[in-house]
Amino acid sequence: MPVLLVVPARVGSTRLPRKPLQLLGGAPLVARVIERARTVRGVDRLVLATDSEEIAEAVDPWEVEVVMTSADHESGTDRVAEVARHPVYSAYDIVVNLQGDEPFMPADAVAGAIRKAQEGDDIGTAAAPLNPDLRHEAALVKVVCDANGRGLYFSRAAIPHVRDAADLAGTRWWQHLGVYAYRREALLRVTALPTCMLERAERLEQLRALDAGLTIGVALLDNPAPAGIDTPDDLAAAEVRWRELTEDSR
Repeated sequence: MPVLLVVPARVGSTRLPRKPLQLLGGAPLVARVIERARTVRGVDRLVLATDSEEIAEAVDPWEVEVVMTSADHESGTDRVAEVARHPVYSAYDIVVNLQGDEPFMPADAVAGAIRKAQEGDDIGTAAAPLNPDLRHEAALVKVVCDANGRGLYFSRAAIPHVRDAADLAGTRWWQHLGVYAYRREALLRVTALPTCMLERAERLEQLRALDAGLTIGVALLDNPAPAGIDTPDDLAAAEVRWRELTEDSR
């Protein structure tokens, strides 16, 4: 099953303006994502999808294939679906959405998501162990899975809710990581559907897929999730993290 990995990127961002073009370790953030994408095993083709000529020019030194897309998309998934619908990419059975602001996304998370889709789930994704003290943080999306590793529900609430304090020690929480590997037909189907009540309430687009009866396989990782980059403070912390990783690799 050939795999196409798409990195969607746009300039517009409310909390961190021009986020993909912000520098991390002296290179545009989106270029660092491209570097990370190239470490993922099992990917047959990598493209950057953007509506910005500026972003396309910024990644030119990285020699990545660029697809110019519509500026009207509401989400990165819609941008990825536009790429998947193009006849040039119709032969790829698995289409991965690796967001253009995730330079620290673990390669094994992406590979795990791909594996879930290859094994039969409509969509593959990943989750990391969450510190129980952070389970009420609405910015961190939680997921609960069934015994077969399929997502039952994703929420900004603390799921599972533990009624009795005595059960806290035996409960695990999982933080969802925003990487998706779609079977091609599932991607085209979900992006053609209208938003559902759960998606609007939680502001989580993966709930549209669950609401439609699609399966989402979740690869469970061993290590905590990397911090996201949504604000100037996040970017400053990411720069420190980048320096640490660079020094450790020398």
